Amino acid sequence: MSPRTPRPPPQQARLPVPQPTPPLAARMRPRTLGEYVGQEHIVGPGRLLRRAIEADQLSSVLFYGPPGTGKTTLARVIAGSTKAHFTAINAVLAGVKDIREAVAAARARRDDLGRRTLLFVDEVHRFNKAQQDALLPWVENGTVVLIGATTENPYFEVNKALVSRSRVFQLQPLSDAHVATVLRNALADPERGYGQREVELAPEALDHLVSVANGDARAALNALELAVETTPVDPDTGVQHIDLSVAEESIQRRAVLYDKEGDAHFDTISAFIKSVRGSDPDAALYWLARMVYAGEDPRFIFRRLIILASEDVGLADPNALGVVMSCAEAFDRIGLPEGRFPLAQATLYLASTQKSNTTMAFFDALNAVAQERAEDVPRHLKDGSRDKEAFGHGEGYVYPHAYRDHWVAQQYLPEALRGRVFYQPSDQGWECEVGPVLARRREAQLAAMVEGAGLAEVERLSSGPTDRRLDRWLQRTASKVGERLGVLRDAAFEVAALQRHHLVLDLEPGTGLLTWEALRRVPEGGVWGWSARADTARALEGLAQRLPELQRPRVVHGPLAEAVGTVRFDRVLARDVLIQAEDPAALLAALRPLLLPEARLVFVENLVRHTQRLSALVPASALGGSPELPPRALHAAWAAAEEAVYTDASDPLARWTPEALQALLEEAGYRVSRDPVPTTHQLQVTEGVLDRWLAERPGSYLARLQAHLEDEALAAALPAALRRALTDRTLPWSARALRIVASPLESP
Repeated sequence: MSPRTPRPPPQQARLPVPQPTPPLAARMRPRTLGEYVGQEHIVGPGRLLRRAIEADQLSSVLFYGPPGTGKTTLARVIAGSTKAHFTAINAVLAGVKDIREAVAAARARRDDLGRRTLLFVDEVHRFNKAQQDALLPWVENGTVVLIGATTENPYFEVNKALVSRSRVFQLQPLSDAHVATVLRNALADPERGYGQREVELAPEALDHLVSVANGDARAALNALELAVETTPVDPDTGVQHIDLSVAEESIQRRAVLYDKEGDAHFDTISAFIKSVRGSDPDAALYWLARMVYAGEDPRFIFRRLIILASEDVGLADPNALGVVMSCAEAFDRIGLPEGRFPLAQATLYLASTQKSNTTMAFFDALNAVAQERAEDVPRHLKDGSRDKEAFGHGEGYVYPHAYRDHWVAQQYLPEALRGRVFYQPSDQGWECEVGPVLARRREAQLAAMVEGAGLAEVERLSSGPTDRRLDRWLQRTASKVGERLGVLRDAAFEVAALQRHHLVLDLEPGTGLLTWEALRRVPEGGVWGWSARADTARALEGLAQRLPELQRPRVVHGPLAEAVGTVRFDRVLARDVLIQAEDPAALLAALRPLLLPEARLVFVENLVRHTQRLSALVPASALGGSPELPPRALHAAWAAAEEAVYTDASDPLARWTPEALQALLEEAGYRVSRDPVPTTHQLQVTEGVLDRWLAERPGSYLARLQAHLEDEALAAALPAALRRALTDRTLPWSARALRIVASPLESP
């Protein structure tokens, strides 16, 4: 008997997977212009856009409007009305690769079939600059006809070249009548809506859904769907009754879409509060004057100040809330225009945290508002609670409470008013104490503004124009160079051990970051500032003119011995002098005869060799590359060249190491101790920074890299790869300075 062959197990029948039903808003999306509700100003009979759609002669367009107004729907209507091929991508999910694939297919379709391609890009403002640039040439030469949809103003968020080649149509929020029509259509449509059901929508429920939807058809349909799907059928009548209570439960009150005309209101009060919180009374007075001049209700400002007195001052100054409340009560009693005095007083108290007549400074700020051109609110001060992701409002703002003394050297005034002083503390009472504190803060802001043009370590390895103030100011703000300069200043004075009677020499003082602090610490002594260049000395001398003559630093230039004459110094302070001097040994030799026996020299020198390697912050995949030059090869070549640049012993800057600096001083006859001063901040890689780094001229960052690349193909491909990888990036940057304390050895 032969063994029986086992039977295979019976196959189970595969059950069909039920497909989810699209939401009501998707099902009710209009398919033709006849079904389209609203926007009669652009798609009404005889309108240009309607004629272009009906004639299938659409050119590139941008649809701009709030959510739920029909931008995507209008694009789908166009798709159903055109003979051209319709391709859709979403800017949130798509990248340059998707754009290239869509363009390649469009070119093939045009060349092989003679057929146009409409490329719909939803949320087009989400494309970054590189992605928009990748799309531009194909829109320009007609390979694709762009249909872009955006909730953000295209004149701010979309490439200007794209906007100039497109017709912009602004869609308005739907009226209540339009939204009601959409809801009634959904209830009546038996195929896509609820026409097959007995749904009774109470008039007050309809009114509530329409009102709360705030012109957003999608929100209204979603709420109607939730109400219908969660309401049981009346067993007696077979009707679903949607009353007001059901409607209220089905839709939550939406945040009101702020009118664009309201940006000034919210951005200015945001800048005002941030300026007060940041302890900058000048900027606080300016934004206060802007609001008062524009007609803002002072009671609204007082309300914000009362909140701030508890929120941002609190028990650090228990009198703050009482002062503000008293000022608010005074305003209620006297009104305008005299009520501007207590308003300014409350602002100054909170920003400077007894009384004085310095509230008159408010009218200086008001005069500036009335007579000078109104500058836009700097982006980092704008209110970011509504549109930070889209517009970038508030981006780059540095929160003062996160730093020592609850202050950071951040610019609060507009670009055109940088450095403007409105508030000068008097020498009476509490203001006598706060005056020096505000002076130090203003000096740190000034030094950061003038000297914070990008990363010092990187800039010293390149060259470029020196007049791009806006780009440099963005660098200073985003990278917190002001905080970094304060760290270096504090590191110098920590070991200087100044006494009140000391004579101090500041070598190459720049804007006086070390000079001003030395003046405060040696009131019975004196401070000299020396520079080899006359123009640099004159700049510092001009800044010193605001001080009484006897309290000014003595600023000199030219050969050191001739400039100071017979004066001998207790202390010498310097920042980045040794690494930048043409002959540091000669400078140290010239200093010897100018020092008193117990003199001390303090140098804070940036170690360029220990600068953050840019290649370490960027992955190879970000470089792009090609089959001939893969990303890893590009990145490896970049990293090797960069390492060679920073370790080049022949480079005047990169050659300095801690050991080399110590040996330099010891050979000049000084006793030396040293320790590192690490710093970290955020580097914003703007277009201006990239232009300087990648400039085709000797000494630039790119030129130095290419000098260490033997492969010509790699050297040629590197600029474009770096620009792709670095544009609009914000990178964590670390650097290291060396603090050196030296004293002269006794002569043998």
